[in-house]
Parts: sequence; C-alpha cells; structure tokens
Amino acid sequence: MFTGDRPVDPVLLRLGPLQVRWYGFLIAFSFIPGFRLAAAEARRKGINPDLLYDFGFVAGVSGFVGARLAYVVQNLRQFLAEPARIVAVWEGGLSMHGVIIGGLLATAYFARKIHVPFFIFADVVIPALPLGQALGRWGNFFNQELFGYPTSVPWKMYVAPQYRPPEWAAEAYFHPTFLYESLWNLATLGLLLWYRRLPAAREGDVLFLYLAFYSLGRFWVEFFRIGTPVAAGLTLAQLVSLLIIAASGLWLMFRNRQPLKNPQGAPPSPRPGRV
Repeated sequence: MFTGDRPVDPVLLRLGPLQVRWYGFLIAFSFIPGFRLAAAEARRKGINPDLLYDFGFVAGVSGFVGARLAYVVQNLRQFLAEPARIVAVWEGGLSMHGVIIGGLLATAYFARKIHVPFFIFADVVIPALPLGQALGRWGNFFNQELFGYPTSVPWKMYVAPQYRPPEWAAEAYFHPTFLYESLWNLATLGLLLWYRRLPAAREGDVLFLYLAFYSLGRFWVEFFRIGTPVAAGLTLAQLVSLLIIAASGLWLMFRNRQPLKNPQGAPPSPRPGRV
C-alpha cells in the first residue's frame, strides 16, 4: 500500500449503506489508550478517573467544533461564497490548531466544574493528545491527503493519480508528512511521560511542553508539506507554531511561582473536587 503495489481503500468496513472509514475509526480508537493513559495519572493525582468519561465527550465535541471553525476561518473567502458548505464536514477540512484550542477550552471548563486547578487537570489529560494525533495521522494516509512535495527518498509514499495535485500529476511518490508528524508526536508523548516524573517538574509544564514540542514538529513538517506561504516564506501553520513556541518558552522560563509537581519526600496532597 505504501509503494503502490496495492490500492489504498479509505473505507475500513462496509455494512450496506453504512461505511466506517479508517480516519474515523483511528480517531475513535485513540480514545481507548488515551483514556487509560489519563486515568492512570488521574489516580496518581487523586482524581476520580470515572470523571474522564464525561470529559472525553466534552473535549471531543469542543475539539471537533474548534477544528472546523479554525479551518473555516483560514478559508473564509471560500466559505463566504458558499456558506452552506460550512457544515459539510464530510468533505474534509479540519485544523489541528483548532482541535488544540477547543480541547483547552474544554479542559478549562471541566477543571472548573470538578473544582480542580486548571494546570493540574491539563497535565493529567494532555499526554493523551499526542497519542491520539500519532494514531489519527494514519487516517491521512488512508485518505491519501496532507502529503508533501514529490520526492525520491527511500521512505517515499505512493499517491494514486486521482489524489495528486494537478501541477504534479505526473509524479507518483511524495513525502509521507503524515508519518513524520505521527513519529514526532510519539516522541513528544515519550518526552511528556518522562518529564512529568522529574522532581523539578512544575504544574503546567506538561501542557506547555506539549504545546512547544508539537509546534516545533509542525513547523518542521510544514517545510515538506504542500502549502501556500503567507509571510516570510512561511505558511500560516508555521507562523502560528512560532507564536506558540515563543509563548510556551516564556512560560517554561518564568514558571518559578508554580508549585512543584513531585516534591521529593512529599505525597500528593488531596485537593477540592478530587472525588
């Protein structure tokens, strides 16, 4: 499938008129290991992991709406001409930065609802996000989308003729940028899981480390992905990534007022709302 020897079918399962696509299946499946990951940290922090079922629903809806709205804003002229297509999500068109914004809003809302400080709750649930991204990006492979420029590298990805951009219709192999981002997100997940156990870690560090490292990877991957520069030869995603990296870096530099996550010799103290 990766080299073009077998056709790529974006549909995993067909049941009469019902179709289950790989993209949707992978995103839905990612909630299982993501939940287990967050639940383990919730128990360590004294938070009832059953609360994460409700949070998962809220975050899923908020992230999806944020992803669509961010994509619409990025292509506002097109959607103003055809406003009915704003809700045509089956045509594709989601923004990862919109997912992050929607997810953070859901985290802030839910943390307030259960009376847990925002940074503590964010550090519990955030590692599930790069895990979900790493799995979900493979949906782009099955959809034959979001690939990079033509290339001859040994790990090149075959793209069927009907999915190739018109200007590169004669090219068969492209950079598998979905794979680059998937591997980067797995590395980011490993970093977060390692860092949050360090004695020097502080509340909020996991959140801002994720934002910084995801954005760093996105900035790098954009050089390979087909896109339109908007300023200084950089795409909109790269400019947004630079802003997030700068803001996250400032937090990590001036975070000394935040309490340590793992004070040596002191067990985690119970907090209001941890039931």
